[in-house]
Amino acid sequence: MVRKNLRRYLVGYDTRTLPQMFTDCLVIGGGIAGMRAALEVVKAGPDVRVLLVTKSELFESNSFYAQGGIAAAIDVEDSPELHAEDTHQAGAGLNDPATVDMVVREAPARIRELIDWGTPFDRKDDDPALTREGGHSRRRILHAAGDATGREITQTMGARIRVEPRIVLRERHFVIDLLTGDNGEVLGALLWQPATGMTVCWARYTVLAGGGAGQLYRETTNPATATGDGMALAYRAGAELSDLEFFQFHPTTLYIAGASRSLISETVRGEGGKLVDRTGYRFMPDYHPNAELAPRDIVSRAIINQMAKTDSTHVYIDMRHLPRERLYARFPLIRRICQDFDLDIARDLIPVRPAAHYMVGGVSTDAEGRTNLPRLYACGEVACTGLHGANRLGSNSLLEGLVFGYRAGADIVQHLKKATNGRAQPPKMNFAVDHSDRTVLDVNDVRNSLRAVMWRNVGIQRDARHLTETREIIEFWQSYVLDKEFEAPEGWQLQNMLLVAWLVTRSADERTESRGTHFRTDYPDRDDAHWLRHVVRSMKRDTE
Repeated sequence: MVRKNLRRYLVGYDTRTLPQMFTDCLVIGGGIAGMRAALEVVKAGPDVRVLLVTKSELFESNSFYAQGGIAAAIDVEDSPELHAEDTHQAGAGLNDPATVDMVVREAPARIRELIDWGTPFDRKDDDPALTREGGHSRRRILHAAGDATGREITQTMGARIRVEPRIVLRERHFVIDLLTGDNGEVLGALLWQPATGMTVCWARYTVLAGGGAGQLYRETTNPATATGDGMALAYRAGAELSDLEFFQFHPTTLYIAGASRSLISETVRGEGGKLVDRTGYRFMPDYHPNAELAPRDIVSRAIINQMAKTDSTHVYIDMRHLPRERLYARFPLIRRICQDFDLDIARDLIPVRPAAHYMVGGVSTDAEGRTNLPRLYACGEVACTGLHGANRLGSNSLLEGLVFGYRAGADIVQHLKKATNGRAQPPKMNFAVDHSDRTVLDVNDVRNSLRAVMWRNVGIQRDARHLTETREIIEFWQSYVLDKEFEAPEGWQLQNMLLVAWLVTRSADERTESRGTHFRTDYPDRDDAHWLRHVVRSMKRDTE
């Protein structure tokens, strides 16, 4: 079905009739990875220009909303070797050892850089305060403003972005598609914004840092912008994607019927919060020796199982045994969120349940963030670098974005410094879309239906029957959505979501075992004999 309906570009265009922009490096996405890449690329020289585009406002990203913190082995009782060991343990055999080693060893230097830039990490005496999360054997999580680490880091980096004259920031610009030449080389992108419509951006190098895809699921911690656009446009351009079956579900999001899901950070459990069911029974010791500090996939499945046992829609976090002043100081954001629903984190049980949180897989890259397409880099949640394996260790996400944003930017710097020729004349490119007047489409209805079926059938627990059913449903929706040519982001986002949901479902169906965040009730065991490998998707592979 995808072979028939999926076209190379979402819209028709002719570069000869559109406004043109030129830049040395186009960075797509304003989270920690995109900003770090942009700040590095400008080191190539005084004449270098970077265009940083964001779909919404600069600070509307998963990075901004990250509560828990950023992991780095900076304590005297910790080491990169222990950090690597914990990362491998969580990743269930699919981590790339060289990548893990590189990231954990570079982590302290990247943290020092953030501190030098003025990031206000919380302090204990003269050193950064450290906490512990599930899956970590040591206290190595740095945090800021209690539980607003992502906000503080991105605002610090954003302040540098806004005063750097060589970085042009364009907010509320939607990237429709990457432009590629005959050899697959990425030449830039088609951009759209409400006031002027479509623009062609020609770029010598492009960094894809478009974030995750939590909006594929009805229950998610992600902002509305996380619709998988970066993965979809990379796939259409010919890039390879890996490990899309591994979608991490955060165990604890605030569950209030009718309200959006708010993250209750894993550090709540790291600081001593307990999980109890509707009867008050603390159940996590029944599922794992580390109880509440078990890896996220184990805690999420335990909560789902306990909800089924007790016929309940949620469980609870109990922090009532912890000192009130300590809780209020450590978790000011979570306290305010709960107060909106008349809940006091020091006095009341907090209702929680799992929600889609993080896309572990993504666009395949090497250690410098390079993809299989010339001049295209990817970093952050949109990428699959080999760090996380089958399950991301908590607080390694901001770290990965920081390290790979830096490395991608540094690699581009070397290429720009070596370049001796001037800008080549951009090619004349055009693409036509056949008109489709089949059916009147309700975009919101299809979107809501997609999110519901993904949550129901491709969520925390999966099986062949429901995966096959979901794939058939998505292919039916694709048959009358992917042939349309939309004129605004709502339609393009739906087309991207249908594509990425199909890729996730097909990958989950293909991996007939359970590993990390991917749990098959019909194949409940890990199968290293057959599945100690990656599921790779690309337009070429899927249409052969």
